[in-house]
Amino acid sequence: MGWIGETIDSIKSLQIRHVLSQAVSLGMIVTSALIIWKGLMCITGSESPVVVVLSGSMEPGFKRGDILFLHMSKDPIRVGEIVVFNVDGREIPIVHRVIKVHERQDTGEVDVLTKGDNNFGDDRLLYAHGQLWLHRHHIMGRAVGFLPYVGWVTIIMTEKPIIKYLLIGALGLLVVTSKD
Repeated sequence: MGWIGETIDSIKSLQIRHVLSQAVSLGMIVTSALIIWKGLMCITGSESPVVVVLSGSMEPGFKRGDILFLHMSKDPIRVGEIVVFNVDGREIPIVHRVIKVHERQDTGEVDVLTKGDNNFGDDRLLYAHGQLWLHRHHIMGRAVGFLPYVGWVTIIMTEKPIIKYLLIGALGLLVVTSKD
């Protein structure tokens, strides 16, 4: 059987201590990733410090599959900034440019109107029913940098879940059968 037969023989010969050691190592890797993510959340002030562009609405500036790095500061949001926002009733955040800013006279808070660079009209049709402006609590962060095309891995695994499960299975098998 070749490689598959060797892998099965390797799994059969594992000792319980070795399996537990590998499981602890895998747990430490997952825990480290979560700690890094939470640390980035604290440093950037954003609930999601990294997002993937999922559509072509921001082309040519950002293409589908680009990864954006976000930061959220107390500074007021200005026209021209690229923001990532959540809309009530939608799970997936949206990446668009601020085209108008409205400062409320009574509180001094700033509300914004957004639009995708590649879209014809503003985003009011994307907002919750009856909502004309985005408020500060809708904004997840401002784009401060990007990596082109790296997010395609996430898009492919989301659109084709079988690839995600095969990858996870292969990595799990690799961890369990490694002899180090």
